[in-house]
Amino acid sequence: MKNKQSSQRLRAIEGCDTLPFKLYTIGFTKKTAEQFFGLLKEAGVKRVVDVRRRPNSQLAGFANNRDLAWFLHKLCDVDYLHVAELAPSPELLNDYRQKRIDWNGYEPRFEQQMEKANIKDRMRKILRSGDCFLCSEDVPDQCHRRLVAEHLVDWWVNVEVKHLV
Repeated sequence: MKNKQSSQRLRAIEGCDTLPFKLYTIGFTKKTAEQFFGLLKEAGVKRVVDVRRRPNSQLAGFANNRDLAWFLHKLCDVDYLHVAELAPSPELLNDYRQKRIDWNGYEPRFEQQMEKANIKDRMRKILRSGDCFLCSEDVPDQCHRRLVAEHLVDWWVNVEVKHLV
């Protein structure tokens, strides 16, 4: 009975026709455009879900949201969606950047932020198998995109997460 309920809960995730539910993460820093778009295409990503607070930063280069949606569509036939509520709060980000907290202090505060915002229910309605969380960090170890993915995997069933590096 439990497996049937878990399967029904997973099927409630919009666009989830196949098992397992595939979720990817990627960072653009320290990657060339060729590497970045190649990783997305090779993995079979269907949509990039931008989880940055400010996706239009001048420092983003090819990953600036004004250009990124076009590049994704033209080069990879991939859709683009920005979900700012999956980004750390400005206060949390500022505390981390100003070194008032380290990663060990950042992680639980971001977890609390996700719990308070109830992102699990909201994302269940938005995410589709083949989505890829995008942030700037080159590797997922100390990046909030990994925390978001783990937070969702912890609740959903049969989710496969792959970090594209």
